[in-house]
Amino acid sequence: MTTQIKICGLSTPEAVDRAADLNADMAGFIFFPKSPRHVAIETAATLAERARTRGLVTVAVTVDMDDAGLEDIVARVKPDWLQLHGGESPGRAADLKARFGLPVMKAFAIREASDLERIGPYNGIADRFLFDAKPPKGSDLPGGNGVSFDWRYLAVLDGAPNYMLSGGLTKDNIGEALDISRAPGVDVSSGVESAPGIKHLGMMNDFVQAVHDADNARTDKGRSQE
Repeated sequence: MTTQIKICGLSTPEAVDRAADLNADMAGFIFFPKSPRHVAIETAATLAERARTRGLVTVAVTVDMDDAGLEDIVARVKPDWLQLHGGESPGRAADLKARFGLPVMKAFAIREASDLERIGPYNGIADRFLFDAKPPKGSDLPGGNGVSFDWRYLAVLDGAPNYMLSGGLTKDNIGEALDISRAPGVDVSSGVESAPGIKHLGMMNDFVQAVHDADNARTDKGRSQE
């Protein structure tokens, strides 16, 4: 089994190149001024083009953004996916998907098992879900807080629907996270940073290698049970 890897909050050519060198699947660019990972549209357009030429799928991450802002991002950055990381309703998600002709990833903040019930109205609309931890008290950021939730909540999904696991993932816990959740994809941001918003190339290496190691361990385990 191969876990899809999304590295989010990229803001420099070096980080984009390293993500590509590591054969990550997706590159996320954040458009949220409160975030230390926020990038200006001009910068994101250049980085996204660089990412695409290296084979990365590009994702524009927004939080309850208005139509004008989204239209500007889609026109200039040309993302392959839209990630909605706010309180966007099913109707809003459907409208944006139809308007821009792009697949939509809808993020949900999880603290307890019942939080997963909120995905129901989005089934058939969102092309992928992203499950992140609810932000700690006092945080203005919907994601990228470096905190996790109980991964056992996701085990009941058994890899379906299509989703990515996020929230507090590092090289040290990703193996356990994948073993427990059986997530088909992972999203990392703060877990590969030396400081908020500063991607560390060595930490990116270590995280991706840890995902590969976890994949190999699960494959070996599956073979031994045949």
